[in-house]
Amino acid sequence: MAIRVIVFLTLFTGLCIADTKETGNLAFGAIAVQSTTYPQSGAQNAVDGNRNSIFSRQSCSATNAEKDPWWRADLLEVYKITRVSITNRGDGFAERINGAQIRIGSCLENNGNNNDLAATVESIPLGETQTFAFKPITGRYVNIFIPGRTEHLTLCEVEVFADNYTPSYTCVLTQRNLAIGARAVQSTTYQLTVAKNAIDGNKNSIFNLGSCSATNWDKDPWWRVDLLEVYEVTRVSITNRGDGFVERINGAQIRIGNSLENNGNNNELAATVASIPLGETRTFAFKPIKGRFVNIFIPGRNEHLTLCEVEVFAD
Repeated sequence: MAIRVIVFLTLFTGLCIADTKETGNLAFGAIAVQSTTYPQSGAQNAVDGNRNSIFSRQSCSATNAEKDPWWRADLLEVYKITRVSITNRGDGFAERINGAQIRIGSCLENNGNNNDLAATVESIPLGETQTFAFKPITGRYVNIFIPGRTEHLTLCEVEVFADNYTPSYTCVLTQRNLAIGARAVQSTTYQLTVAKNAIDGNKNSIFNLGSCSATNWDKDPWWRVDLLEVYEVTRVSITNRGDGFVERINGAQIRIGNSLENNGNNNELAATVASIPLGETRTFAFKPIKGRFVNIFIPGRNEHLTLCEVEVFAD
């Protein structure tokens, strides 16, 4: 069932909040991801500016039939969201959207599905748009999440709107995952598990769902993200594979710097991974290290290097 989401919000500028009139659609062209992708129904279809609700026209996003499916828009800034509108698929399966939750916040724990609950969809008629209004919720991420059952989650558009602010600023601490939208490469690529899968904003740790990167069985395998600018990096979070081979990440080094000598693996050692439990995310904090490149590197043995998400932060 296809759905359209419209979100109305109150804008934060950078790290500070200000007040004025309603903005345009903030979701148009935003970064969208989803738990899995049904053929030719990518998450970005829901922020393409096209409300067509006929599924075969390929302007709707859709997940596979799966347990607890979700979709997420990254607005790239923090807003005070007050309304979300969803347009349902117009050519059948109207009931699939029933029970979907709208969740809003700035945390990516559980892929953002633990953020504040804004509203729950009871039902939306075929091809129609329904608006959900609520008290302002501050956040960067807007999730549509169907908990507790196996379902296709289909969205035909997501639109996001905000009320700007005027002077009188209230500053808040926000931290951006610098790896989102960056460039990733790795020593080799196992089948279709490309390097950029590890920075797609999706922490799904089940390997065959296609959101993890992996190298072949290499000697000294490595993965590298280019942040495109130099930052003082203070934390790196790694999500391990959740369906087996938990030990493969053991001994991986996090290296940060500006050199590409030895593919960046000679840069400063920030931390070493002792182990990460199946499917879990571990954050490694260290003194600030200046660098553009962040490497995950397993020295001294033959191994598959598998990463289901890498997040990079600079305080």
